[in-house]
This record gives sequence, structure tokens and C-alpha cells, in this order.
Amino acid sequence: MLKQISPLILVAAVTACSTPIDRRQANDTDQNYQDLTVEPQLVIPEGLHKPTYSKEYDIPAVGSKADASLVGKSLDIRPPLQVLPMAEGTRVEDGTDNIKIVVESIDNDIDLKQELFDVLKDYFASKSISLRSEDYENGTLETDWIESEQVIESSFWGGDKVYKLKQRYIYHVDVRPHGRSGNLTIDLIEHEESFDGDQQDILLSGEDKRRYTIDRLNDSISYISIERAKALKAKRLKQSLGIDVDLIAQAEEQAYWLADAKFKRTWDRLRIVLPEMGFEIIDMDSNKGLLYINITDDSGFWSSLWSDKELPIEAGSYRIELKDGADNKTEIHLLNAKNEPLSSEVVSAVYDGFSELMQEDRKTR
Repeated sequence: MLKQISPLILVAAVTACSTPIDRRQANDTDQNYQDLTVEPQLVIPEGLHKPTYSKEYDIPAVGSKADASLVGKSLDIRPPLQVLPMAEGTRVEDGTDNIKIVVESIDNDIDLKQELFDVLKDYFASKSISLRSEDYENGTLETDWIESEQVIESSFWGGDKVYKLKQRYIYHVDVRPHGRSGNLTIDLIEHEESFDGDQQDILLSGEDKRRYTIDRLNDSISYISIERAKALKAKRLKQSLGIDVDLIAQAEEQAYWLADAKFKRTWDRLRIVLPEMGFEIIDMDSNKGLLYINITDDSGFWSSLWSDKELPIEAGSYRIELKDGADNKTEIHLLNAKNEPLSSEVVSAVYDGFSELMQEDRKTR
């Protein structure tokens, strides 16, 4: 039966007539260009001056470590592939056996190993790649066969001749004990090629395996890049949202503020809000949850908030202490320079202006 085919496919059928093996070889290697010899220089008769020869196009001598057998069809003319660590927080570490991608954590609230496992499994799902095994403890993900096909010869009256490539890979995720960085490597563990249904006897060189793994690794890193960009945007959006703050003022206890957010987010928010309130941050110690601040009486914030009223807090040095509260909330305590809690009246007086700025949503890109 005559196949219906468009003119565009006809052109593609004519041009795409070489196999992947053909594309790695130089054209016209059957002409034995490697056996060509360079003509000797001119013989200059006695009494004439020898001309000056340019060395611009001299072919350098073959190095002692070069493989002299790589000529003709044995020489792979394809340009080398480059690893592209496009994802945020990634860089290349080139080893002797394989290529290692160093991955840094971009969010301390997210487990790096779990992040890599999740995003790699999403990548496999997006490419319809099945997993043969998954070992989170040892950090390995082993794929099933990944198949790709290419029509090499198209016929009007019969079936197309198809080149098929099948491969299996194993991914290694190794995160350091501190959890802030890790490595991602990939190895080609099985490889099969067939043409028109006939299995090809292919012996891959080390460079062949390297090319295949780089190509697969770049595709994986590209997907990780997209997912990390989404995660960073979501994180910026979350950080831009306001934080609800309650005043906790009980009769027998010193008053304090309770932020509806975890320690890190509350800490980062305070670093933005305090200068806007006229509190100058002069030092900080996140390990102890302490922010050392100075307050002056000429702050635009105070004058706009209380007009001609007296400041609810005297100018001087103070400290703000953060403590982990229940239900993922954070306690905020206002202390004087001697590390003593301020009176409940002062904490309550400052609360209105402070909570308003903490709850305000910020613009983000």
C-alpha cells in the first residue's frame, strides 16, 4: 500500500539517511586520506637563494600520548559535549571516572536529599521513564530501559527502516552529613542498538559512555533548574507575605509578641521591619536569637505614628530575643541593654505599629 507522505517528510527522508555511527566518522574515509604524504620542499639549484617558507600552516607533530591508531573511520570527529550546571546552586566537579554535579541547598527548611529524590522522580515521570529500583538509604535510582527511535530510511511502499537506541542508567545521590551540599552522578549500565530490527554489535568506548551520560545528565539538570526556579519564586512569594503577630499580655507574666511563623522566617522579617520602625540593628546573633538595636528619638516612624505624643519607649540600646514557641510559632521578647524584659506597658504600646508592619504584604518579582 502506497504511504501518504508530505513534501517536508520527503526532504527529511533524503537528508536523514545516516546512522549515528556514520555521523561520528569523517566523510570519504574510503579514499584513504590518512595515507597521503606531504610533498618535499623545492630543490633549489646551486647559486640561487632558498625562499622563505611560512610555518603558519605547519601540522604539529603527534604527541607521545596520542593514539596513532585513531585515523579514518576509527576517529570520532564529533565535538565534545559540555556539562551545563544550569540549576541554581549547582556546579561541575570533573573526575576521572565520571562527572560529578555538586548540588548546594537553596532552602534550609527543605531536606536536600529528599528534594533531589523527589525532583528526579518527577523528571522520570515527565519523560515516561520507569524505575527498576529505588534505594533512598543508599541514594540510588536505577532506570528501566529508555528507548529512542530514529527513521533512517523511509519507503513509499513498505515499512521504514528504524534505528533504535535502548539504555539504562543509575543515578547516585550522595548528601553530606551536614545536609547543606551533596553530589549527583550518573552511570550508563546497559546499552543496546538495533537497525531495522537487527541487533548491532556495539562496543562502547569510554568516550562514548561519557557522551551518553553527559547528554542524559544535562537533560536531568535542565529539569532540576526549572523546578528550583519555581521553588525559589514560591519561597520569595511566601517571604513577601505578612506575618500575623499577637500580643501576649497576661497579668502575672511579662508581655511579649507571638509571631505566626517559624524562627527563620520571623528573623528575616525582623531584619526588614526593625529599620523601618527606626530601630538601628547594630549586631545580631542568630544562634542565640538576639538582635542588638539602638533607638533614637528623631525617628520618622515615631513622629508619624504618635505625632506630638511622647515616645512609648526611650531612646537607647535594647535587645530583641526570639524563642521557638509552640505550633511552629516564634516568641519575640523586648529587652533592655541589661537583658531584662521591658515592662508590659511598653511592649503593649509599641505593639500596634510593630504588628502593622509585620503583617504588611511586600511586593516581589
